[in-house]
Amino acid sequence: MAWELDSAHSYIEFSAKHMMVTTVKGRFDSFHGVFDLDEEHPERSNIDVTIDVVSLNTGAAQRDGHLRSADFFDAENYPTARFVSKRVEKLGDEHFRVVGDLTIRGVTHEVPLDVTFDGFFTDMQGKRRAAFEATTAFNRKDFGLNWNVALEAGGVLVSDTIKVQIELQAVEQAAA
Repeated sequence: MAWELDSAHSYIEFSAKHMMVTTVKGRFDSFHGVFDLDEEHPERSNIDVTIDVVSLNTGAAQRDGHLRSADFFDAENYPTARFVSKRVEKLGDEHFRVVGDLTIRGVTHEVPLDVTFDGFFTDMQGKRRAAFEATTAFNRKDFGLNWNVALEAGGVLVSDTIKVQIELQAVEQAAA
């Protein structure tokens, strides 16, 4: 069955260590996606999500501009990032690993998402919805996000590891 991501009730958040100590978080304010959710056989399901990179928001305009620049996302040349699932592995009743291709800056690598299915529900308009939580982490340099500054006391300004936290709601689409 076809499902559409409800971006008004979802978020995609990322975080990195700053100066080796503190965590800086950001989110993408614009993204869309579709699911083919097989309730009987979840391993047959798939997802395709596109993220508008220019919508990133860390709460600091100067930092956001730098992250959109060629030093990081190069949003002018690569305005979107995309995740397309390749396989779904059932790990428990409501726990899954969704492995897919993540493309950032035109570079694609396989990334696993640790997914928890939170359940189905019917909204106030009578539409059926599904809710999920997902996490992952990856090395930003794998995608060409190489910019950094060495710190005088040792270490670097921005960690290589990027953590991602996702909360998704999807709305079941009417059969064609």
